[in-house]
Amino acid sequence: MSINQILDIASTGMAAQRLRVQLIASNVANSETTRTKEGGPFRRRDAVFQAQDMGFSGALANAGVRIASIRTSDEPFLTRYEPGHPDANADGVVSYPNINPVEEMVNLTEASRAYEANIAVVRSAKAMASSALEILRVQ
Repeated sequence: MSINQILDIASTGMAAQRLRVQLIASNVANSETTRTKEGGPFRRRDAVFQAQDMGFSGALANAGVRIASIRTSDEPFLTRYEPGHPDANADGVVSYPNINPVEEMVNLTEASRAYEANIAVVRSAKAMASSALEILRVQ
């Protein structure tokens, strides 16, 4: 496996985790959004990962990762009795997104650590390339 292949694989993981963090940030930012342009409260979104064909031969052919889709939650909304709220129904109940901030923070930590793991792979590949160049210079 070449250094370029290692970097290609790590970059797919970094890009996937970056999008995941963006979705988590959007979920947290919209956790109180009761009205969207589609109608109704905001729906939680999450990335679905899939193995990516990197065009390599052998066991590493599907070594990368890509976003297969962005899934929108179909979980029921949280409801609160707030008769004065502009989005309250006839019974005074307001529907809020079913977003759990604790769960989102756990997902954010997981995505951040996966991103950091890919950075460590890039750093290791860089160190290996530097060592190989140093060996060539010495000879």
